[in-house]
Amino acid sequence: MHTKEFVGESAAIMKVRELMRRVAHSKALAVLIYGETGTGKGLIAEKLHEQSPRSRKPFINVNCASIPGDLFDQELFGQEKGAFSSAILRNNGLINAAKGGTLFLDEIPELNHLAQTKLIGLLDRRRFRRTGSVSDIEVDVRFICATNRILFQEVKAGNFRNDLYFRLQVVSINIPPLRERGDDCLLLTEHFIKKFNQRYGRTVKGWEPEIAEIFRAFHWPGNVRELENLLERIFVFEDDDQIRVAHIPRRIMREIENKVSSNDPPEKITEWDGKSFQDSTNEFQIQLIKSAIEKNRGKLSNTADALGLSRHALRHQMTKLKMR
Repeated sequence: MHTKEFVGESAAIMKVRELMRRVAHSKALAVLIYGETGTGKGLIAEKLHEQSPRSRKPFINVNCASIPGDLFDQELFGQEKGAFSSAILRNNGLINAAKGGTLFLDEIPELNHLAQTKLIGLLDRRRFRRTGSVSDIEVDVRFICATNRILFQEVKAGNFRNDLYFRLQVVSINIPPLRERGDDCLLLTEHFIKKFNQRYGRTVKGWEPEIAEIFRAFHWPGNVRELENLLERIFVFEDDDQIRVAHIPRRIMREIENKVSSNDPPEKITEWDGKSFQDSTNEFQIQLIKSAIEKNRGKLSNTADALGLSRHALRHQMTKLKMR
């Protein structure tokens, strides 16, 4: 399996690379990837599979938003022939298709509560049952889940089960947005110019000096995908042998001009900032554990059950969060 190249040399991306290396070779069977839209969550998932001992087995990509809730069982778990009136053939399901490999569940918060419950059972028992079957099937699959939302906020809003959240949160990777990756935007520009030169039979050789400052200053709400789309549009509609300031859309130039005129940077989006994100996540987990302990009158065994954790895992989490 050969995926697209993962480009970047910033400190933030080097940290992600090291974490990926550790996770890929670990025995973790559930991994959670956080990142804004366009940061490359799907690419990270593919790289984790490619670098793991599972690389010779299938990588199955599932967009959870594309599966209606009533079809979740059939799509993922499959069904036996005759399980219902329209089941004229046996469907082995996507989980079985990923056997020995990796199942990538993109946009995991889109799963309804029933689907989340079934996923918890699968993660716990490593077994599942097709609709219409009377026997369980053992499965060896790594689950990689991804979201562009702050998952603990989905838990607080009642949209995501806290016991599934804790199972997925054990091993997580946070992809930094492009605006926090320094000169990676220029490395990516070089990469995409080479890619589009080959695709379109062109010989574009770089960019005007001002382009570097514009790309560094812009906050890239669509991240790497937005940069790639911008450059491809330039290749399609412009004939110059350089990327020029005249090619840059007016909306981008307006933001840069406003930033310069005000002497203030545009409002920074901090929800994916590494430190504040981790602090917020830790605070939420502490509150959730304290609330569960209080409801269970200090009994850790009952608290662990309520949170979907083993007693050992709960103690480990409390130690990690520096809870007494």
